[in-house]
Amino acid sequence: MVVLPVFLQAPWVHLHPFSACLFTFVLLGTGFGLAQIGGKNWHQPGSLLIGVSGSWLGGCLFWGWLRVHPLFHLPVEAVALPMAFVGLNTRWKLGASFYLSCLLGTAFTDLMMLITGVMDQWPLVVRASFQQAPELLSQTAQKLLNPTSLILLSIAAVIILFIARLMRERAILTSPSGSAWLVASAALTTTVWIDGLFLLTAIIEPKFSGLI
Repeated sequence: MVVLPVFLQAPWVHLHPFSACLFTFVLLGTGFGLAQIGGKNWHQPGSLLIGVSGSWLGGCLFWGWLRVHPLFHLPVEAVALPMAFVGLNTRWKLGASFYLSCLLGTAFTDLMMLITGVMDQWPLVVRASFQQAPELLSQTAQKLLNPTSLILLSIAAVIILFIARLMRERAILTSPSGSAWLVASAALTTTVWIDGLFLLTAIIEPKFSGLI
């Protein structure tokens, strides 16, 4: 559910942002349908899809129309934040926890891009054609291969994994109702692997990163 928006949504929204944005309603409708019609066994997958739809909508709005403005990234991705906070106290808390955890991962990613000094490359990369983007991404990734940046990125990864561990421990303490904490932990952890994979791909085979 975390990987889907990155590897499917990203190229889709570049080619046709409006149809990608409309797909939000497919995710939302499927989620509600599973939760309402599928019975108790399908409520959790349905709630999770509703959380995914919030992340999907924010991603489409930003990458479709505002992608050259990196400072708008987090505020736009937070489009469903009020509903997610409300959802934490309802039967939809699984989806709300997923969305909030993904948003936290996004905040970490953006913060590290700012701290390591590669944020200014963002508009150049997203304005580039599919042919030019890989080279620019490779150059940007190479800027991170210095001791200071690598130490900062490692510290951020450790902090994220520590928070995810606390979430897992909370899930155990609140079992059997701790599934929302477990989902939040998994989503936050996956953010680290996706960011790491993206950086590694940008260095080794940037043409694949260029598609994203």
